[in-house]
Amino acid sequence: MLQNVARWALVALLGVAGAGHLTWGRRGFRITVPDWAERVLRLDKDAIVVASGAAELMLAGALALLPGEKKRVGWAVAVFFVAVFPGNVHQWRTGRSAPMLDTDRRRLGRLFLQPVLVAWALWSTAEYPGRQH
Repeated sequence: MLQNVARWALVALLGVAGAGHLTWGRRGFRITVPDWAERVLRLDKDAIVVASGAAELMLAGALALLPGEKKRVGWAVAVFFVAVFPGNVHQWRTGRSAPMLDTDRRRLGRLFLQPVLVAWALWSTAEYPGRQH
């Protein structure tokens, strides 16, 4: 039961974050995109923010609507969290503020949250033999 609650909380987190990337937080999230990401992805920072927001919404939807694929989707969410980590490092190194990350202490703390998010995604979607979810 706790695993299901954690999975649904992850759905909510991804949904809110995705909506924020596409609306109210879009400008603030652009500062977390490193300059090299534009060169590698051949997209501008705004397009990267929009794409990451869309990805978050799709991952939230997949977690909510595809319970039979929760393990695979959990791995996809974990990979996504790893993929966006360079943006967190960039924001910390440059000292630039974004929504809820307006101090050096908060930006540094955010770095330590990322492994927790990865673990959350994997644990909340793991399948254990003999248990039904």
